[in-house]
Amino acid sequence: AAVVVLSMLDATVLAAASTYPHLSVLRGFRVIRILRVLRVARTLKAFSSLRALVSAVFASFFALFWSMILLSIVMVMAALFMSQITGEVIRDPDMDDEMREWAYRYYGTSSRATWTVFELTFSGGWPLYARPLVEGVGWGYAVFFALYISAVTFAMFRIITALFLKDTLRVASMDIDNTIQEQIAEKEHYAQRLADFFYAANVSGDGFLSIKELDHVLANKHLWAYLATLDLDASKLRDLFSYQDDGARVCIDDFVRGAMHLKGAARAQDVAALMRDVSAMMSQLEDLDMSIRSFKRHSVSPEVGRSMSGA
Repeated sequence: AAVVVLSMLDATVLAAASTYPHLSVLRGFRVIRILRVLRVARTLKAFSSLRALVSAVFASFFALFWSMILLSIVMVMAALFMSQITGEVIRDPDMDDEMREWAYRYYGTSSRATWTVFELTFSGGWPLYARPLVEGVGWGYAVFFALYISAVTFAMFRIITALFLKDTLRVASMDIDNTIQEQIAEKEHYAQRLADFFYAANVSGDGFLSIKELDHVLANKHLWAYLATLDLDASKLRDLFSYQDDGARVCIDDFVRGAMHLKGAARAQDVAALMRDVSAMMSQLEDLDMSIRSFKRHSVSPEVGRSMSGA
């Protein structure tokens, strides 16, 4: 419905711009077509990762907002502290003029210090703003920069990154379309691996796998281990032949379908379904047994009835 409305709006705006030249500015509304492209892109499998990323960005907006608030408070506090302690360096007449000029340039005022702390926090070039003070003024500055870089640039950044990653994974897990596509792709990939095993085992090349060919392949330890990576019990593959009419060979479709039912989780589901069916059959048999017993009690033969009345 949204695509139809956008198409009608696009056509109306362009028609008005062609009829009335002074409304040519409306041609800028052609950007609406981009929205239709994005709508189509949303349904494409190739854009599933992009859709999950955009959704994660929007979902983590509040986390980003409060993270920046917290970082801003920490950076302002650090900047005010640096502005105070470097003020003594700037006012010290015994200090080298070049050092005093450098200190004022980067930490002379609160605004200069805030911008400097912002750069050393996010740029990764913090030694450029720390080493001149450490080597030219005193090693006491090394304590401040070591604590700040360890607590903010290392610890806080990684905690914030972990929170963003958590939001991204949460949004990706809630994306039903993406989850369905991943499950379909995983199933197709698994079926392809089973088909590769089938073709490797079908040495005759006739398109059918016989029991002899399967036994010959299962004698190979490497192929046995390969089946283990597919979560398949190699000894159970022989059961696939018991479901066939001739019981001697299976085609690739039957092999893939049957092997997927033998897979770990699927096998457990089949057992659960079988137990449920057996339980239902037992309940029906009990009802049938009760019905038979009741019928026997109420159905007395005429001979028995006459003999009982004569007695």
